[in-house]
Amino acid sequence: MSIIEARNLCKTFKIAKNREGLKGNLLNLIKPEYEFKKAVNNINFKIGKGEMVGYIGENGAGKSTTIKMLTGILTPTSGEAIINGVVPYKNRVKNNMQIGVVFGQRTQLWWDTPVIESYKLIQKMYEVPIATYRKNLEMFTELLELEPLLSIPVRQLSLGQKMRCEIAASFLHNPKIVYLDEPTVGLDIFIKDKMREFVKTVNRENGVTVILTSHDLRDIEEICSRVIIIDKGSIAYDGSVDEIKNSLGAFRIIEFKVRNINKEFDAFVINNNYPFSLLSMDSYKIKIKFDGNKMTAANVMDIVSQYCEIVDITIQEPSIESIVKEYYKK
Repeated sequence: MSIIEARNLCKTFKIAKNREGLKGNLLNLIKPEYEFKKAVNNINFKIGKGEMVGYIGENGAGKSTTIKMLTGILTPTSGEAIINGVVPYKNRVKNNMQIGVVFGQRTQLWWDTPVIESYKLIQKMYEVPIATYRKNLEMFTELLELEPLLSIPVRQLSLGQKMRCEIAASFLHNPKIVYLDEPTVGLDIFIKDKMREFVKTVNRENGVTVILTSHDLRDIEEICSRVIIIDKGSIAYDGSVDEIKNSLGAFRIIEFKVRNINKEFDAFVINNNYPFSLLSMDSYKIKIKFDGNKMTAANVMDIVSQYCEIVDITIQEPSIESIVKEYYKK
């Protein structure tokens, strides 16, 4: 049974046109003109209880607008959303009691009070039983290493510390659904790994449904089993992460810092039968694109090392944007 359902969901924004100059500014006040932008266009999907779904696309594709309609912040222009039997924008209070939300770097914690005081207020607002609150707080504190942060005012926390506290706050009241909109933006690898493990653990323990938007492919790969790709307000793909990753996310770019390149390397690159291609090369750097399904970075390094001395290597994983663009090309 679906816990989230979008039925022909649409959102159109009315935007005032800006005319320049003195005359234009007067006309903007007296006789404004408008244009209409369809941010979300006839979206349909169903998400089951306990699913973890990646909702991805380029900037401006309509991801955050969709999330805001599902949470009740925005009212659809047409169509409807049903969240665990509730229409969110018609019954915001009831809907808010069953969801948790993280919007990037926008805080839901009280800025000047210690973190633990914000958690106590959340417990009161959501009427969480004391036993449940204490159990969750203990588990979240251990998983996210929050103990030294609980007594510190939110304004004194670093970005990584604050986001760990934000993630805990969004799950503290045992929501049935959590929306994570770019929760790891700007964070270092260590903090990202902790947050991913936390989300997976709470999903496994409590069966919470998660919708995740992110530009970090590893967030999607490690947390979600299903991905929905949105482009210009419409769904372009809805299926498994493995399928989209294996078909379109297999290519990697490896950059070598090198010395003493053999003159035979140019001829080798042109005539070789390996599943890689040379993107650029100069006296000190070689950049190669290769198919990760057919060979490894170690294979590429072994081949290149026959023609030069390798000083350093950097491997670039495909971004969500590159996978989306590749999907549209296909």
